[in-house]
Amino acid sequence: MTVKSRRLEQPAMTLPERRPRRRATVLALAMIAANLGTTFAHAQNPAMIAKARGGANCPGCNLFQADLANLELKNRNFAGARLRQADMSAAVLTHSRFDRADLRDLNGYGAVFTGSSFAHADLTNASFVGAYLEGANFSGAHLNGVNFSGAEMERALGLTAAQLASACGDPATKTPRGLTLRPCR
Repeated sequence: MTVKSRRLEQPAMTLPERRPRRRATVLALAMIAANLGTTFAHAQNPAMIAKARGGANCPGCNLFQADLANLELKNRNFAGARLRQADMSAAVLTHSRFDRADLRDLNGYGAVFTGSSFAHADLTNASFVGAYLEGANFSGAHLNGVNFSGAEMERALGLTAAQLASACGDPATKTPRGLTLRPCR
């Protein structure tokens, strides 16, 4: 048995009937373009990064993926800044403020943060391998997945057992008295 399909004929649309469709299409394209603009708003900001690299205070700046490695930036204010995936390896950032900053995935390998404040900062998955953190303040900081292997942090302030439970270190890590870190895998 053969089945024949019938094509339903629809009458052609007149010009006034097409206008609402065009308006809807234009509106949809405008909304897509607006959303694309917000997607890129969080990308790197070269002007702000250059400002920070030059030694300026930069509270609240967008320093996403900033290369601050090997720089000496003492007594700087980066409170509330977005420093996600920033490279601060071997940098000297003593007595600097990172309060409430986004420091997720930070590379702080061998950096010196003596007396710096990370109060209420998000340090999720940051690496402080071999970092010098004496006198650094970690009150209320999020330390999920932070690697403190080989870090010197005996005199770090504001650390709790609950914070360190989700971080890791190695036998060379020097933690404040009474606090321990699980071994990194």
